[in-house]
Amino acid sequence: MKPTDSAALAELAVKAVQDLKGRDPKRLDVTELTDVMDELVIATGTSSRHVRSIAENVIAEARKAGVRPIGMEGQETGEWVLVDFGGVVVHVMGEDQRKFYALEKLWTSLPGRE
Repeated sequence: MKPTDSAALAELAVKAVQDLKGRDPKRLDVTELTDVMDELVIATGTSSRHVRSIAENVIAEARKAGVRPIGMEGQETGEWVLVDFGGVVVHVMGEDQRKFYALEKLWTSLPGRE
């Protein structure tokens, strides 16, 4: 996989989430909304330990494909872990955080999105 292939990396991230039984993984194409990234992957873990494990699995699977993250935040608490690969940003959240922040709604209800 090329590091610039955001679609393939997002699909890899979804599979890595599913491998650890992460709940409700979603891919959002945000290329027309921002120049910062191409895709968001959002998933839910059942506990802080599960959230951290899912994020770590996403990183491990990406590294096997030759892609390293630019950064990772939130692993200390495990309530919401963000893994930044540049073109793809992965959010693994606890159920309460996912409901509260509603990233899917935020990124699909922006002006110009029908």
